[in-house]
Amino acid sequence: MGKDVIVACDFSSAAEVYAFLDKFTGRKPFVKIGMELYYAEGPAIVKGIKDRGHPIFLDLKLHDIPNTVKKAMNVLSRLDVDICNLHAGGTVRMMQAAIEGLTREDGSRPLLIAVTQLTSTDQESMEQDLLIKQPIDQVVMHYAANAKKAGLDGVVCSPLEAQKVHDTCGKEFLTVTPGVRFADGDVGDQKRVMTPAQAKEIGSDYIVVGRPITAAADPVAAYERCVAEFCD
Repeated sequence: MGKDVIVACDFSSAAEVYAFLDKFTGRKPFVKIGMELYYAEGPAIVKGIKDRGHPIFLDLKLHDIPNTVKKAMNVLSRLDVDICNLHAGGTVRMMQAAIEGLTREDGSRPLLIAVTQLTSTDQESMEQDLLIKQPIDQVVMHYAANAKKAGLDGVVCSPLEAQKVHDTCGKEFLTVTPGVRFADGDVGDQKRVMTPAQAKEIGSDYIVVGRPITAAADPVAAYERCVAEFCD
């Protein structure tokens, strides 16, 4: 896989997401299915969107004891997704167990990436709410290094941290970056944001874009603008 724009389809029903995807009669966007949609519709929504020809990032952010995560990943491995994820804060052992569960009998598996710190988290909230006093960049790099040690393919991180993750973990270690907004757009509840062009320049491998596309007056045009700024 090369650089790509992943559209965050944060809808609450199959009807909503299919109505949105119906607008795309040409290029089939890479789609992120998050908790809201997956919990509303279950595994059937994954199959339905995949049958339409869309690559899928299943964004469920697993975080539990290693054995539970291993068993859950074994179930998810039966879905034809391209990327899935977990929280790096669950420890190296949990991430290793996830890889074991996700790997099928033939040795194949989806890409597995780890969330370092959510893009809604800043230094102040990390210190006050999580009692983590180290600089956020240092925390993110430590979590990324742990993910690589566990055998994962990359991390979810802010685009502001993408280049540093590559410097720490290598160029082939993937960076999937939410917190991307157009220069003339609203940042919403994200704290650490960047434009598609800036994310490309700094080394993001994938950008995840939600409301700037899904809430746009012309979602297809907004998507094509993202692709032009990030991929072309």
